[in-house]
Amino acid sequence: MDIFCSPKRFRAHAVLPMVLLGLLAGLLLAGCESRRQQDYTAIIPRFFIEANPRETFSLPVEMPQSGITLAVNPRPFLTEADVANVELVQVDLGLCLLFELTPAAGRDLYRITASNQGRRMVLTLNGMAVGVRMIDQPFSFGQIILFLEVAEQDLPELAVNLRKTVHDIQARIARAS
Repeated sequence: MDIFCSPKRFRAHAVLPMVLLGLLAGLLLAGCESRRQQDYTAIIPRFFIEANPRETFSLPVEMPQSGITLAVNPRPFLTEADVANVELVQVDLGLCLLFELTPAAGRDLYRITASNQGRRMVLTLNGMAVGVRMIDQPFSFGQIILFLEVAEQDLPELAVNLRKTVHDIQARIARAS
């Protein structure tokens, strides 16, 4: 009554599950659509609204260059699934990013900015706060223009990575529906 397997029996028992696992993994991968190499760094944009000072639960965020600390609502009001496109644009004050939203998110943006005038909107990229914009009027065109606290020479690459990320996300959403 040996509770341990002999070395030969142990090897046979150990190899069989590994072979079956390998076959299963091969079948699963063969069934998936061919995966293309990702030629960009994924950057996830999320937008938050400055918290009401009377609210008890808020999330503090600090801007990287100015050092401004803001308390924001812990739940983003726009996520990466709401952004349809990102472009780098030149305006009188310099380079900034233009976020174009999906139609449904554009309507949400209008409602949220109409009811939160006087507060600020904060953009985070991969969880780090990088942009702030005062909500001085309702945003009615489904677009947000933001200056970022990022070195100007890094903005073109950042814009390309953001654009590719949101286009990939929108393509996945379209395939899923």
